[in-house]
Amino acid sequence: MPEPIRVLVTGAAGQIAYSLLYSIGNGSVFGKDQPIILVLLDITPMMGVLDGVLMELQDCALPLLKDVIATDKEEVAFKDLDIAVLVGSMPRRDGMERKDLLKANVNIFKTQGAALEKYAKKSVKVIVVGNPANTNCLTASKSAPSIPKENFSCLTRLDHNRAKAQIAIKLGVTSDDVKNLSSRLENYPVQCLLRKPSVTTSETSGLGPQRESLCPWVLSLTATPMVFPMICSTRSLLQSRIRHGRLLKVSLLMISHVRRWISLQRN
Repeated sequence: MPEPIRVLVTGAAGQIAYSLLYSIGNGSVFGKDQPIILVLLDITPMMGVLDGVLMELQDCALPLLKDVIATDKEEVAFKDLDIAVLVGSMPRRDGMERKDLLKANVNIFKTQGAALEKYAKKSVKVIVVGNPANTNCLTASKSAPSIPKENFSCLTRLDHNRAKAQIAIKLGVTSDDVKNLSSRLENYPVQCLLRKPSVTTSETSGLGPQRESLCPWVLSLTATPMVFPMICSTRSLLQSRIRHGRLLKVSLLMISHVRRWISLQRN
């Protein structure tokens, strides 16, 4: 069995982190043969809750979980890390615009980037989950200049999958039929644009191969993103309808994100 890897989850007392921890500990994320030392970081006022999370993980008696460390100290949390999952961030509140969210989070990710620079291994892999994930990832990376830029990634897969699903619904095909799609996040209320608006469906979909000329609706998205309202507004819609609407998605997307990232590096 390989040596344990040291994995940090920030904001570990929060609901999103809570939805991730069991999957990390049971081998769903890093593999069924990879032992883990799991480090949980949160702010001092949340240490009581974090101790409860620690006790729950201990009760699970997960064989791959060699140790669990709960702390509010950066020098403990970031020391010798192999993987950092940066979940903790200022949440988006009702009526808050994206620019306000950016201002609130810049100091958090500057501090965490500096801690990665000072304490973590230079080979550490960093996954930023806290929104706005793309800008927070850039902020952390800029604050850790000695860690390679390719070691930083962020969880923008939700917007990609959402675009894919909505295009499939519009065309009457399955999500798996939609190909050649890339999304780009912007720091504006319109959060997802299509950079290469070509969609290819499979022969089995009944529509045959489709490119730009056959999908004027897809082409129109780059010029008028609000034609695609579900990409831009689903987050606020879910918040109004489902209290914990993002938890399941974030957990599943983070698992698929890390698996894909690790497999690409191995190959």
